[in-house]
Amino acid sequence: MDEPAVTVGRITKAHGVHGEVAVENRSDNPDRWSPGSVVFHPDGRSFTIRTVRPHGPRLLVTFEEIDDRTAAQRLVGTTLEVPESWLPPLPDGSWWSYEATGCVVRTESGRVLGTVAEVLAYPAQDLWRVVRDEGAETLIPAVDAFIVSVDLEGREAVVRDVPGLTAPGPS
Repeated sequence: MDEPAVTVGRITKAHGVHGEVAVENRSDNPDRWSPGSVVFHPDGRSFTIRTVRPHGPRLLVTFEEIDDRTAAQRLVGTTLEVPESWLPPLPDGSWWSYEATGCVVRTESGRVLGTVAEVLAYPAQDLWRVVRDEGAETLIPAVDAFIVSVDLEGREAVVRDVPGLTAPGPS
């Protein structure tokens, strides 16, 4: 792929003997996993979705290119991506969570917490892994209750002062 990519899923295990895999969905696009859709391996290989069905918190997916358990097993742990240009447009003022990577994070009181090193996708919500220059880390839930504003152009985010999370707790 010759353009930036966005992770839309992760293969967690092989399922059965016919090449089906369990996928942890990281996409908000309901059409992402429709039969005939294409996703990419980080090495550039493409996979066309043949079938998909829900299975607890994951999806069970078969790809046209994978026919047996051995081939499916080799993909365990693989992230699946799509080109950034394939993302649907967002309303003004909205942004994709991965775009916060690289933003300097400050609290409402102005204390610098560090820079968003990565966005961790969890079922309940994404977490920002914010790292200071000396290596200290803070995990911040990427939810409205904590995030005050994000300025992607200025590469800065402001979060609430929360004792024990972003501000020192009571002594």
